[in-house]
Amino acid sequence: MSVTMAIILGVIQGIAEFLPISSSGHLALMHNFFGVSDKNNLAFDILLHLATLFAVCIVYRKDVWLIVKGFFTLIKKLFSGEIKKGLDYGEKLFVMLVIASIPLIPIVLIKDKVEYLSEISWVIGILLIINGIMLYISDKLSKNEETLQRSDLQKPFFIGLFQVFGVLPGISRSGSTITGGLFFGLNRQDAVKFSFLMSIPAIIGACVFELPEFFSTKISEEMVLPLIAGVITAAVVGFISIKILQYIAKYSSFGIFSIYCFFIGITAIVADILK
Repeated sequence: MSVTMAIILGVIQGIAEFLPISSSGHLALMHNFFGVSDKNNLAFDILLHLATLFAVCIVYRKDVWLIVKGFFTLIKKLFSGEIKKGLDYGEKLFVMLVIASIPLIPIVLIKDKVEYLSEISWVIGILLIINGIMLYISDKLSKNEETLQRSDLQKPFFIGLFQVFGVLPGISRSGSTITGGLFFGLNRQDAVKFSFLMSIPAIIGACVFELPEFFSTKISEEMVLPLIAGVITAAVVGFISIKILQYIAKYSSFGIFSIYCFFIGITAIVADILK
């Protein structure tokens, strides 16, 4: 893999991981149509995901700090019996993320099936079109007013169910979870925030399961520079993408992403038929 290709994939990861257009679908299409398929792909993809995780932690550093602090104060309350006094915002955010992550546990059972779908470009195209339909629907659900602070602890589980769809290449994890948040009453800005915060345990969990294979893969010397270039690119572009989606959530609609997914989905189907 060349440095140029690594940067291109880093841009795609940084944009598609957070903008609701499916990073896994775009990366799979790049691998399928441009022949990027060598033994370093897994290591490269894991590092790209960690780079975008870093971007989330930077943008939402105040919330991440509250969640980390909330974990320790919650443990203290459990052992001291003070849990009856209720949860503060950081503790509640931590509990909500744990609850929202529960639906992801069974994903391990279908991991191989999902990886197989990544090799079929026309299937990814269909899923991208479905993703566009989902984004169109989400705009119709965007008049909610509930905040994360006022939300109950049941809703995160159901929002987490939407996250399951995001494991399919072509279905955006951020798009599905934002739609889930809107469907269950969150306002647009908090739906976006919770979607990004949910990506932290999701990305960490996915990377942990891949670690054995990651460490068994020997990265060649010629791949070091492309890896560094791709990771830096993904982190910077990911940061910008989060800011863009925050702005859109506040002032605009997801219609442009819906149209884009329709276009890329149809293009992928046609290109795979003609290939």
